[in-house]
Amino acid sequence: MLTIRELVVADPPVIAHACAAQGWDNKPEEQFRNYYEQTTRGERVVLVAQDEAGLAGYVTIVWLSDYPPFREAGIPEIVDFNVFIRCRRRGIGTALLDEAERRIGQRSPVAGIGVGLTPDYGPAHILYVRRGYVPNGRGLWQAGRTLQYGDTAIVNDDLGLYFTRPVA
Repeated sequence: MLTIRELVVADPPVIAHACAAQGWDNKPEEQFRNYYEQTTRGERVVLVAQDEAGLAGYVTIVWLSDYPPFREAGIPEIVDFNVFIRCRRRGIGTALLDEAERRIGQRSPVAGIGVGLTPDYGPAHILYVRRGYVPNGRGLWQAGRTLQYGDTAIVNDDLGLYFTRPVA
């Protein structure tokens, strides 16, 4: 049975350990402690999915996005969305997004999401398009700016394309 709940104070080391166990070394415990502090201030919501075997994934909602077009339009952003490898292709990501979009819909008619452009984001590209997300028309974003024709980009997790979807 899958349950989705909000992040609690005991979760950061558990989530960081689960990330490290599958080679995601860029997700330290401190990141999740910061997420917890942000939840206590009402800046972020962190939803955690658990199944019979334990932690299955998580997603966060940032109410005031760092991405200027979303911030200016008041569009909450879904960020740091991960389903653990052992749990993929079982509907857990869909359940997390359903709950995230439900919560966003209580505050905004639109949800935003940014996605990286490397092949490991391929499943996310497919999932977002199938859910009805469309590019916001602003082009590629990296290092705090929209890339222009002729710009050079480094392909890494900071290179992204942003999407929106009506949720209310």
